[in-house]
Amino acid sequence: MLALIYILIAVLIASTFWQLTNVFNLKKEIATEEDNDQQGKLMFAFMIFFYALMIFCFWKYSAVLLPEAASVEGEQYDTLYNVTMILILFVQAIMQVLIFYFSYKYRGVKGRKAVFYADSHKLEMIWTITPTVVLAGLIIYGLSVWIDITDTSDLENPLIVEVYAKQFSWEARYAGDDNALGRGNVRYIKGINTMGVDMTDLNSLDDIPVRELHLPKGRPVIFKLRSQDVLHSAYMPHFRAQMNCVPGMVTQMAFTPSMTTEEMRLNEKIVAKVANINNIRAEKGEDPYQFDYLLLCNKICGASHYNMQMKIIVQEEADFNKWLATKETMAEVVKK
Repeated sequence: MLALIYILIAVLIASTFWQLTNVFNLKKEIATEEDNDQQGKLMFAFMIFFYALMIFCFWKYSAVLLPEAASVEGEQYDTLYNVTMILILFVQAIMQVLIFYFSYKYRGVKGRKAVFYADSHKLEMIWTITPTVVLAGLIIYGLSVWIDITDTSDLENPLIVEVYAKQFSWEARYAGDDNALGRGNVRYIKGINTMGVDMTDLNSLDDIPVRELHLPKGRPVIFKLRSQDVLHSAYMPHFRAQMNCVPGMVTQMAFTPSMTTEEMRLNEKIVAKVANINNIRAEKGEDPYQFDYLLLCNKICGASHYNMQMKIIVQEEADFNKWLATKETMAEVVKK
């Protein structure tokens, strides 16, 4: 497939140079009716090729897209995305067909004159009001989804987690029994206190630092995001969640996991992707890959940006609570 793409690129480049050569000779040549007929038919043929290629790409490469969202809020994002894409593809299909078809239908024919409309208030109203109404509807719908997802005031018993970004790794800490995180600032970074937690704040003592994120299925999670150095972006693609981590301030996002890691590993799309990846790895003599949710950095934050990954494990809440109970608090870690 890659070889075919290279061939198509080479053909397009050669065609471009050929057309440029013809452009420079336009003053010497006059297009004939036969030329016009040929160009019109070529445009029509290209329309068929264009749509055939688009349909093929949708069919062939849909497997590389993300599976269904693994969070409750992500389902709303996906619905918004699907509505937007359906509208875009609908308009694109109509406009592209008209462009190519009209290029064919109204190709130059001897004795036929074009009809010009100098002004049409009706047409102006149609192509001004219609996009305005559609775009306004999309914006209002998008804002309603955004407000619904970002409003954390009515979440019941949310888990509070801080995600801390730095070149080029992630750290995290859970709010303890008080469900309140202690203050944090880069000025407090010292020794094993790598997240800059203010240990004079009583809320900090029962916080639980970790290097691997575990999340409970079905329980809302509020993420407090900080950065130690440059602008990072906490990106969890399978949960449809992303938010910038900005030095000097705390940003926030929230979602409710709806699918455990084990459940996602059984998803048909994930099974197919993992099988494809492992076939490639086997050819290279590498160990097989197993799917895990990941926290990634979606900002190019430096030379080792690609290394900024943290494993995320979504579990049933009872299993999550057992895991969390085995972890030491900040007070215990600092005391060592």
